[in-house]
Amino acid sequence: MKTNIKATGIVLTPAISNYVDKKISSIEKYLDKKNSPDVIAQVEVGMSTRHHKAGNIFRAEVHITGVGLDLYAVSEMEDLYAAIDVVKDEIVQNVLQLKGKRETLTRRGAKMMKSVMKGLNFFKKKG
Repeated sequence: MKTNIKATGIVLTPAISNYVDKKISSIEKYLDKKNSPDVIAQVEVGMSTRHHKAGNIFRAEVHITGVGLDLYAVSEMEDLYAAIDVVKDEIVQNVLQLKGKRETLTRRGAKMMKSVMKGLNFFKKKG
């Protein structure tokens, strides 16, 4: 998986970059192994606005695209690292939900084909 990191309103330090790489690379184990090189994760971290009176509000968003994938998650927190953690958890949840949907559709299709094949066998036996 390729990762593009963009910083908005803050300086992208090596510590932030390494932390984002570590968190986003852990998502790769939930993706298909065969499509993994084609997947691109675009990560944007930074300050959402500068007008807050009660401190800084940091934003982290992840957009993962690839073969059959289009996942997006965003998080705003008072701590940048906490926002990255939350957005990583959200994107993992989205990946698992998509994986479950695909498995359900596959099983449903297989069940339908099985019933069709049983129906064809039923007509062959009588005829």
